[in-house]
Amino acid sequence: MKTMKYILFVISAVLLAGLFSFKNVDNQFLPTKLRITVIDGLGNPTEGATVSIFEKEEDYRAGDNAVATMSSDSKGRVTFKDLKPVSYYIYAHKGDMNNNGEGVVTAPLDEGKLNKVNTVIE
Repeated sequence: MKTMKYILFVISAVLLAGLFSFKNVDNQFLPTKLRITVIDGLGNPTEGATVSIFEKEEDYRAGDNAVATMSSDSKGRVTFKDLKPVSYYIYAHKGDMNNNGEGVVTAPLDEGKLNKVNTVIE
């Protein structure tokens, strides 16, 4: 009888230890995303704009080593997936319009969430 109580105690302890070993894993498996909406000076969405994101300011200024590049859809949006939760520099352009000087760096992204920003091209 003592052996049975001991075995039950050990099993309970192992199960409880396993239960409490899971710390805040809610965002661990969700991808970190960045949705950028490209708008013109009047606030209209801009379809077909080329949008690139950069991790480093030097790369952004040189136009080198983009993390990713996409074209905006009919709603002016691009969504970059599987990103690090850091700040990104954004360069968007279409024809002779671009977003230079129009808020080109994001706040650090929230991990495991869809982060949304707008950028204006003029």
